[in-house]
Amino acid sequence: MSTFDLSKIRNIGIIAHIDAGKTTTTERILFHTGLTHRLGNVDDGNTTTDFMDQERERGITIQSAAITCTWDGHQINIIDTPGHIDFTAEVQRALRVLDGGVVAFDGVSGVEPQSETVWHQADRYNVPRMCFVNKMDRIGADMDKTVKMIKDRLGAHPVVLQMPIGTENDLNGVVDFIDMVAYYYDPEDPSVEKKAEIPANLLDEAHARRDKMLEAIADVDDEIAMAYLDGEEIDRDTIISALRAVTIANKAVPVLCGTALRNVGIQPLLRAVVDLLPSPLDLEPMKGESVLTGEEVECLPDVNEPFAGLVFKIMSDPFVGKLAFVRVYSGVLRRGETIVDANTGKKERIGRLVRMHADHREEVEEIFAGDIGAVLGLKNAVTGHSITDESLPVVMENITFPNPVIEVSIAPRKREDQDRLGIALQRLSEEDPTLQVHTDERTDETVIAGMGELHLDVVVDRIRREFKVEVDCGAPKVAYFETITRAVSVEGRLVKQTGGHGQFAVVQIEFEPGEPGTGLVYESKIFGGAIPKEYIPAVEKGLRSALAEGPLAGQPITDIKATLVDGKFHEVDSSERAFEGAGAIALRNAMGRGAAVLLEPIMSVDVVAPADFTGDVIGELSGRAGTISGIEPRSTGVQTVRAEVPLARMFGFATSLRSATQGRGTFTMEFTRYQQVSEETRKEMAKNVA
Repeated sequence: MSTFDLSKIRNIGIIAHIDAGKTTTTERILFHTGLTHRLGNVDDGNTTTDFMDQERERGITIQSAAITCTWDGHQINIIDTPGHIDFTAEVQRALRVLDGGVVAFDGVSGVEPQSETVWHQADRYNVPRMCFVNKMDRIGADMDKTVKMIKDRLGAHPVVLQMPIGTENDLNGVVDFIDMVAYYYDPEDPSVEKKAEIPANLLDEAHARRDKMLEAIADVDDEIAMAYLDGEEIDRDTIISALRAVTIANKAVPVLCGTALRNVGIQPLLRAVVDLLPSPLDLEPMKGESVLTGEEVECLPDVNEPFAGLVFKIMSDPFVGKLAFVRVYSGVLRRGETIVDANTGKKERIGRLVRMHADHREEVEEIFAGDIGAVLGLKNAVTGHSITDESLPVVMENITFPNPVIEVSIAPRKREDQDRLGIALQRLSEEDPTLQVHTDERTDETVIAGMGELHLDVVVDRIRREFKVEVDCGAPKVAYFETITRAVSVEGRLVKQTGGHGQFAVVQIEFEPGEPGTGLVYESKIFGGAIPKEYIPAVEKGLRSALAEGPLAGQPITDIKATLVDGKFHEVDSSERAFEGAGAIALRNAMGRGAAVLLEPIMSVDVVAPADFTGDVIGELSGRAGTISGIEPRSTGVQTVRAEVPLARMFGFATSLRSATQGRGTFTMEFTRYQQVSEETRKEMAKNVA
């Protein structure tokens, strides 16, 4: 395959709820594309993409793994992403650089909570996708029910392309409605796919379902609609062309089925990826802002354009150091050339370039527009930064991540390991933007904050295994915030004039509650020189320094908009330091007068348990100050209870749920928003601060 033929590149992600079979599906794709010669299984702990010890032990995917393979003359770059909500940042940064997605669903459970989360993330980034209803060999698997859930819960327009042949243990093939043929698979020889006529007992149903498929395409494609209404025979190429167009436009999602574990339906899935998902040429070019002119620039997928790429993931390798994954949007990234980090202006020389095959790598000389690869040894690369040609520095959209919701203190068991722990935490936080590290000034402890208990468990485990540092951790604590609830205009005054060089700075700042998740938004409306322009950034610096600790419970301050409207300065006694101090004083005054409140993380909790235990589950959630938002039947005799619960009340819930449901209940938990704490919690926290 010519590297320059962009129409033959597919950048796809396998995304889904935990345990829907993403990793097994990826393993089968690697087998059928000839990249591996054995079938890896999650249960056996011998998969290619789950190459971390923790992944193989827990049977879950933690880090997204990038793999390159080829099928039918096409290069497919696959990113296998985690399904657990604690690692949602891995999904988010993968979606940011993908051209298409394969969303896997469990044929028994259908659309699960994390399926909805990743689906809506894909909506946000406009990623065209197709669905693979997996595990059709399990008892209770129901493709029609899953398709209905895709339509009702996700608001999608599904176009069903296949039906299974056989059920449960007898599942041995699929019927393809586009070509009206059957494909059979031999469990003894997974590489064989046998094409045959549709069984006589399924022929009528297959014709009826093919009509439904054409109706579904006709609903979103005028050309097919006219031909269908006129009763014309629609050929394969016309169907594929129309289906590809509506998939890329996000008007429809093709739905296929099978079971990855038993190798049923993987080759048709690969054909559909090639036929229906977009190449880099089929999508709108990535847009960025020129550092030189501030104008919008399109990064065209063309090897003759200046180089522009986005760093979407950093990995620390114990042997070679930092590994930066890059999606190349424009031009060519070549070994030995100098590039510039457009976000910082720093220049770096490209040392080694590699194409990734999960846990091993192939050295290459260049990576072309539309492709994904990795750079070894970039010193200053950060997730979300744009790296570009020196002649045209362009900043593409930054990737933003949610605030951590839980934290633990961490310390080395041996004092001499303190420096090694520092290095480990630095490397891991470079790799994972949702992991934050800070020092608690009151206790002088090192604190790590993340997206959930499992997230922090894995971080601690990696410190022990990869960096060989034995550590002790404190009990998990919830990450609270403080903010104001009403707009106030306050003065920040720092005046110390006692002879000699003093300090003089006065600022008038209007504060108002900000949008959730925005942190501090600062702007200046100073006109006419009330404050010299060189002091205006110092005010912001002072405000940011004061965000670290609020007056209510010593928690960080967030979600505030500050507008500098007026001020005074002194020719001799004013300085940047004085205006920094005045900004900090202004924020403290605003917190005092702005009806400050304490915020706590609220989690969306989905509990799946047999219907007999619904009352016990509701009682358990209500006892933790949870608000029940709905009860939905799942499969036979099983219900989902949905609730919103303060994170602080969720510690120990897994044990309580096991006890309340005789070990048959499971739950998923996802951060939803910050909300004002109850009066009881506020008093308790104020007591602790006092």
